Amino acid sequence: MGSAIEIGLNAAIVAVEGKSPRLLVVSDDSGAPDALPFGPFDPLHHRTLDMSLRATVVAQTALRMGYIEQLYTFGDRGRSKMPGDEGPHIVSVGYLALTRMEDRRRPPLSSESVHWRDWYGFLPWEDWRGGRPPQIDEVILPALARWAEEASPPSETDLTRPSRRARIKLAFGLDDFPFDEERVLERYELLYEAGLVRESFTDAGTTPPSLPGLGIAMRYDHRRIAATALARLRGKIKYRPVVFELMAEEFTLTELQVTVEAISGRHVHKQNFRRLVEGAELVEPTGVTKSATGGRPAALFRFRRQIVEERPAPGLKVGGR
Repeated sequence: MGSAIEIGLNAAIVAVEGKSPRLLVVSDDSGAPDALPFGPFDPLHHRTLDMSLRATVVAQTALRMGYIEQLYTFGDRGRSKMPGDEGPHIVSVGYLALTRMEDRRRPPLSSESVHWRDWYGFLPWEDWRGGRPPQIDEVILPALARWAEEASPPSETDLTRPSRRARIKLAFGLDDFPFDEERVLERYELLYEAGLVRESFTDAGTTPPSLPGLGIAMRYDHRRIAATALARLRGKIKYRPVVFELMAEEFTLTELQVTVEAISGRHVHKQNFRRLVEGAELVEPTGVTKSATGGRPAALFRFRRQIVEERPAPGLKVGGR
């Protein structure tokens, strides 16, 4: 008789507040790490996975989600499984959800156990807005280099698999490889496999050694799902106007730029960004201005919804500086 399988649903719910990309997490009194809102698929009460997830999130956080999309199905045996655990195998379906943090639509949190956390607190090596994160060169790359040296020679059945050293170069943009901000999951997976994050030892049921401060651990496989969500969102804003799901109905171009930078983890040249947005006809002026502290009033814009029907890939293909 085969092992029982259950479907778990997990939501990486994202908002941007000021310059901070935020992730909604739940905690409990046990001292366990934060978790994404999650729960089992309930086919007796919900016709689809999406409907079941929405009901779970409302029950846990009182937030009614708007935009959601399915990310990935995580079914690996051995991740987030305790030794001796004979319970059903959980297949996790991860989702990305976007919401706004403006005051009049701020989601009511159902209890003190629901919090908005800075996304980069979990994945600090992904935030390049202040330049190349120092922990990459001081901690991550030296540790990964040692891990690569420990690798066994490839077997005859493994000849086409990239070496550890090649994976590191590709993930972190070394030598002739450019740094790709969308390779968030690959970078997290390398840190997991090399034993540089706490989840590596929690999943194995072993006590972790003294680890470098590489982000806040999450329960189960949830940091892996968060990494997948960030990768998807960074890629998606380049060809779909999903960034406007994070904006107020009316916004300044500076506020839009700050939001794009928060998600991409990179600064964007101000004038180039404005030419790109206006040239792409993604926004339209409202005719209203907003008083800016210590400066001139700034024009307010709104998303030009017609662009979705006019163009097949209306996104923001921004580049860092």
